[in-house]
Amino acid sequence: MSLKIQTNYSPNFDLKKRKKTNIKFLIFHYTGMKNEKDAIYKLTDIKSKVSCHYFIKKNGEILNLVPDLYVAWHAGTSQWSNYSSLNKNSIGIEISNPGHNFNYKNFTKKQINSVYKLSKYLFKKYKIRNKYLLGHSDIAPERKKDPGEKFPWKYLSKKNIGYWHDLNRKDLLRSRGMKINKFEVDFFVSNIHKIGYPKNNKIKKNKYLKILTKAFQRRFRQELINGIIDKECLKISKNLRKKIK
Repeated sequence: MSLKIQTNYSPNFDLKKRKKTNIKFLIFHYTGMKNEKDAIYKLTDIKSKVSCHYFIKKNGEILNLVPDLYVAWHAGTSQWSNYSSLNKNSIGIEISNPGHNFNYKNFTKKQINSVYKLSKYLFKKYKIRNKYLLGHSDIAPERKKDPGEKFPWKYLSKKNIGYWHDLNRKDLLRSRGMKINKFEVDFFVSNIHKIGYPKNNKIKKNKYLKILTKAFQRRFRQELINGIIDKECLKISKNLRKKIK
């Protein structure tokens, strides 16, 4: 598998080198900026105090901004399972896309191909587990929406990068919109926390539950993101929980 990577180094990283075994996660982002050049400039500008390890351009070209063994500043306040402040344990990958604030677009075929190749390379190099391929919205749901509902999670899972549910689509569609009781809502919440979605005691329970549900839907039910927990969401969460080891 050929993987061409160009260097365009950013000064925004921790000076202390980390061990190879510290790298547990791949975190995907979109740039959320109208202009690709401006996004690259921001990620390499010392004043911005943000960066990532890799940047995937619209044409599929891959840039290395921060060497893998240094901590890049991409995740911010974040949590997944028992891990917090995920910068120290992750590799951050930015994909050029204007995002939800600027006419969110489909990722290009060349970008998706580069996402797959780069992920496969990093998975093998750092022995990253499928359950630790995540989006920014997974680890910081109250702040972020990226890489968004157009990111090809399902496609990647078919190539054994990340994971997806294995439920029948027709059965799921019949369950869409079906109301569930309080016990089932609690079961859904238990499932997604077991998967790794973070808890938050600083936001009112009902408000945060809607935020968390949208993050879950943005990842695993990309066709409908409404923050409402229905039978379909419950079935998906139950199926995914069985896959987490």
